[in-house]
Amino acid sequence: MLQEMHIIDAFTNRLFAGNPAAVVIRDSWLSANLMQQIASENNLAETAFLVKNSESEYSIRWFSPLTEIDFCGHATLAACWVLFDATPALKRLQIHTQTVGTLDITQSDDGKISMRFPVRKLESEPVIPMALENALKPKPTQIFRSVQAWHAIYESEQQVFECQPDLELVKQLAPLDLVVTAPGTEYDFVSRYFWPANGGDEDPVTGSIHASLAPYWAKRLGKSQLVAHQASKRGGTLYCDVQGEWVYISGQGQRYLRGVIKIPD
Repeated sequence: MLQEMHIIDAFTNRLFAGNPAAVVIRDSWLSANLMQQIASENNLAETAFLVKNSESEYSIRWFSPLTEIDFCGHATLAACWVLFDATPALKRLQIHTQTVGTLDITQSDDGKISMRFPVRKLESEPVIPMALENALKPKPTQIFRSVQAWHAIYESEQQVFECQPDLELVKQLAPLDLVVTAPGTEYDFVSRYFWPANGGDEDPVTGSIHASLAPYWAKRLGKSQLVAHQASKRGGTLYCDVQGEWVYISGQGQRYLRGVIKIPD
């Protein structure tokens, strides 16, 4: 059986930057095992699978090369980019998830896609895992955790740029991942994301983690609208707007590939 597939660079306005995600859109679900096999074969940070409910309503699941993921922002943006591109008159989508409810998605006239995510609150943890303390050099000034990842807070963006955590120790933090972050100079804040237990060494751009990063920096910097930069080798820009219990994460996308894959009947 032949199946159309797209690869979109998310959170960037140019090719070969941002975070690439594969997108597969169908009328019914493939088996979880087959979706995992396709994601492993793609070997991208994420492959998003969508099932159409109506012209503006879809259900989504996300798979890394290793496992199904609870929440992925960049692959959601990539999927919505494909849908908006196919139907230019479409400006609003509802994306149903199994884990974070229904995501409201809009596209502005300039092509920027905005995704409404629920805030993921940070909590202070009285006991920091020894693996985390030993993994980080230099030492952060504060450490928090969310349902998704440990958050290591630094005071200088240069510390984030130069951070080289011990990934074998980070892997021991599973199922949580690790984000390192600091105030920026050109941007309001910067971050990097490491997830060796769930997908790969370093994720190029992670939309989902900004559901906790943006509220933290909004409170600390005293502003609700922020521009964030994920400082991976590819790099990506995210526009964040914190409104109560919601975070609006916006960005652009670029098509890299539109092709056909072969999957078993």
